[in-house]
Amino acid sequence: MAVNLDALLIHLIVNIIILSPVLWISGRLLAGKDKAKFTDAIWIVVLGTVIGGVFQYFFSGLLASLIVLFIWLALVKHFFDTGWLRALAIAIVAILIWIVIAVIIGIILGIAIIGATLI
Repeated sequence: MAVNLDALLIHLIVNIIILSPVLWISGRLLAGKDKAKFTDAIWIVVLGTVIGGVFQYFFSGLLASLIVLFIWLALVKHFFDTGWLRALAIAIVAILIWIVIAVIIGIILGIAIIGATLI
């Protein structure tokens, strides 16, 4: 089995660009600006992506996904210096923030595509 390092690198860069700001905002809202630094959010995303990618390369299924979720929560807990429940809350709020951003981007692109087809 060959490891696709190109795909992992692209996935890592995209995750840093997209997930780090969302995780940072969520962390600042729930952990406080003293504990949630942007560099910590970057480290969470880098380590979570690499460790999760390697782990899911060797294992698959629901149990593997739950273990990867646990790894991400442990990284949030460690870097933002919170408890398990607050780490879970930060993750949930980050997901909600990302959904709002995705809907806004979808609306903007939808309007742009519809406008382009009408011309």
